[in-house]
Amino acid sequence: MTRIHATALVDPQAELAEDVEVGPYAIIGPQVRIGARTVVGAHVVIDGRTTIGCDNKFFPSSSIGALPQDISHNGEVTALEIGDRNTIREFCTFNTGTFKEDGVTRIGSDNWIMACVHVAHDVRLGSHTILANNVMLAGHVHIGDWAVLGGATGVHQFVRVGAHAMVGFQGHVSQDVAPFMTVDGSPLATRAVNLVGLKRRDFSAERIAVIRKMQKLLFRASLPLEQACSEIQALRGQGADADIALMLDFLAHSGKRGLVR
Repeated sequence: MTRIHATALVDPQAELAEDVEVGPYAIIGPQVRIGARTVVGAHVVIDGRTTIGCDNKFFPSSSIGALPQDISHNGEVTALEIGDRNTIREFCTFNTGTFKEDGVTRIGSDNWIMACVHVAHDVRLGSHTILANNVMLAGHVHIGDWAVLGGATGVHQFVRVGAHAMVGFQGHVSQDVAPFMTVDGSPLATRAVNLVGLKRRDFSAERIAVIRKMQKLLFRASLPLEQACSEIQALRGQGADADIALMLDFLAHSGKRGLVR
């Protein structure tokens, strides 16, 4: 049975799976849908057109699905979508989208999101990411799968962080971060391949060797970006074609803010 604390306020129009748990003083709005085995902690507010999958855990005092912090938003009904098995710690704020994109903020599955993280409107957060305490994602930010963002990192609007990338503590991310790389410092710079992360995910020695070659071409060979991409394309056939394709696709869609190099 759904376990709803006597002090919680759950709108009768909200749709909760039968085994959802709702803690003391939580508030759940009428357009909210929550999947099986999700736990909503004390004082959590879930509002807006918010859809949440299964096995998520919301720790106390988060605000989920509030209107976007965008002065051009005029009350349009937009949405927030959250996948499965996410851990969302205390005091997080996730906003719905705007129609500057398709009106949806999307969060994937299996993410570990620590306290006081802000996910703004139209963010695309992948799966298996780690966002440490006080990470701030501005509007329209895209974060790839398995990315790790260190504590107190701020990401500028419209910036993308590639899959398997690592951003160091207190990173000021105002340009795109390439997949597989570690960036840190002030000003932010690409330092090396994220070897610790790749090894933890059982990347083979052959794949890592090719990723190292891509890193050298992009960040150490002083090549124009177009020429570096041509050289990366030529690495195909060495056992890491999927990784090469991921990198080239990321670079092909790099935004106006440029690439952290």
